[in-house]
Amino acid sequence: MEFMLQCAELVGTIAFALSGALLAIEKRLDIFGILLLSIVTALGGGTIRDLLLGITPPKMFYSYQYLALAAAAALITFLAARRSRGIFGRFQSLMDALFVFSDALGLGIFAVIGTEAGLAAGYGDNPFLCIFLGMTTGVGGGILRDIMCGDIPFVLRKHIYAVAAIAGGLVFYVLIRTGLDGTLAALAGVVVTVALRLLAWHYRWNLPRVQVPEEEKTI
Repeated sequence: MEFMLQCAELVGTIAFALSGALLAIEKRLDIFGILLLSIVTALGGGTIRDLLLGITPPKMFYSYQYLALAAAAALITFLAARRSRGIFGRFQSLMDALFVFSDALGLGIFAVIGTEAGLAAGYGDNPFLCIFLGMTTGVGGGILRDIMCGDIPFVLRKHIYAVAAIAGGLVFYVLIRTGLDGTLAALAGVVVTVALRLLAWHYRWNLPRVQVPEEEKTI
């Protein structure tokens, strides 16, 4: 179980770093901006989780393999984009799909890992805390990424995002507490999160909002 989660965390780090690099390239950031945005996207949610659990310094500051992996993913993406100039313009729909899939995969993996962190810390009898940690781990890096790019965080405005992380964390928590094998429970949580996120993107599912006419906006 522990080895599987470590492998999943590495995959999630790459997926989130890739989503950060793709957005940074789209925003025309330089190489430093691409590296920084990728690292923040990949490790930001876990850092917030660690701080909530009282783990200081957070894991990213002493588990350098995650930092190196995120930086390597960002650098490879940068070099590939530089080598294939114009690829984003010619294949914009493919780039958008790659961004959404990598973001969804990272979201699912980190939602499960965050929930597991709550269980491992001895808070198994507090489902709200465990699932909240899962959601925070999943969406935290994306929120920081969007803020750094000058955008309203994706989680607050479009499609189903945080809800997908909550659903995946809840599935994992319930299955673990009922005694299911940890690997199967983790896989189920990731699949639920990724499937819900991709379906929401494909069918443009959004949470209810208040439609305010432009002339009535005061903020």
